Amino acid sequence: MDRHLNRLHGLAWHMTGDRSHAEDIAQETFLRFWQAAPGWKKAGDATMLTWLRRVATRLCIDEKRRMRPVYTDLIPERTDPTPRVDIELVRSETAQRVQNAILDLPERQRAALVLSYYQHLSQKDGAAVMGLKEKAYESLLSRAKLTLKQRLLPEKESLRQ
Repeated sequence: MDRHLNRLHGLAWHMTGDRSHAEDIAQETFLRFWQAAPGWKKAGDATMLTWLRRVATRLCIDEKRRMRPVYTDLIPERTDPTPRVDIELVRSETAQRVQNAILDLPERQRAALVLSYYQHLSQKDGAAVMGLKEKAYESLLSRAKLTLKQRLLPEKESLRQ
């Protein structure tokens, strides 16, 4: 658990965008492994980490599907209006736009992107985590990158004007 908790939490955070959900998903993943451990056997090339990532990815997708918007008349509290350095503000806004664009991707595309770029998995390992052939994984990853490019470039061009 010490060896893999941070990886699974990072995977879940990038998939859900919510730290508390990510913690719950990481814990649920380890709970499921604990329950399955007596009967678990290495299947082919699947390692324990591959199995954990697969379970965490599926839990993230399920969590995202269950989440429904909450509408309220309450206005959220304002954050601290202390001015920040311009560069940090732009960097933060850019990171938030990218994270929002990733969260708007379809679940499977988001999973492929997160596994590839944030978990640093090869296409072979990413495909194994998602239970796909490498070509299908590569296709998901390509569509995710194209969608992100289409969503983020118009914003980038409008900032230059």
